[in-house]
Amino acid sequence: MTQKPFTQPLSAQPLNLQQQIAGEFRIDPLTSEQSADLPAFERVALLLRENIISGNLYAGQPLLENELSERCGASRNTLREALRYLHGEGLVNYHQNRGVFVRQLDKRDVRDIFKVRRHLEILAVETNPQVSPFHLNRMLALIEQAEQEAENAAWRNVGTLSLRFHQSIVHMLGCQRFNDFFSVILAQLRLLFASGPAERDFQYPWIARDREIYQLLHEGRTSEASQALQVYLELSEKKLMQAFSLSTC
Repeated sequence: MTQKPFTQPLSAQPLNLQQQIAGEFRIDPLTSEQSADLPAFERVALLLRENIISGNLYAGQPLLENELSERCGASRNTLREALRYLHGEGLVNYHQNRGVFVRQLDKRDVRDIFKVRRHLEILAVETNPQVSPFHLNRMLALIEQAEQEAENAAWRNVGTLSLRFHQSIVHMLGCQRFNDFFSVILAQLRLLFASGPAERDFQYPWIARDREIYQLLHEGRTSEASQALQVYLELSEKKLMQAFSLSTC
């Protein structure tokens, strides 16, 4: 299976059942903390959302009911409820007579996603002049993992860790509703990421920029951290918009 390079937004060809069985498609489990006290359909929805964020499920991929219910350890009715839930979050689409597919986003989605990111991430930085050691340690751990994954050329993992780094910024707001909402935004953002040979070119520059933001926060230089984050978001949005422009040429 060959996925399109970064000259186009992620729009991979669907895996067939034989490829899924061969191990190219997987569902990573939730932690007990993530799945605690949730109804069954919400657990499955969260499971699928987390696997979109991690890159295991990609834009345009068909979600085959029989296969997916088995891999998620859920009944088909529970899976259907979960897919309806994800449809409401803008992560899957229903196609008549074809089934359910992971959603493919467009330029309008890019603009909306980055409006949200600017509001929440910059708010989190500017309202936390003294970032707690807990948050700083979590950010540093994610950056160091990303650097290690980059050495191993595991670019999909690098992308996931960068998303988790920015998720940890929003966590500084200390609001569970923001955390839940931003998790959906991250999943949508992941569906815009590139795959294939040029994935390195897209992911590599963000490692140093994430570390710069962390270092400024660690040193209590809030204003500079906010400026660095704004530049980061502007560059990231521009790069994704350019990719969509190239894909329509």
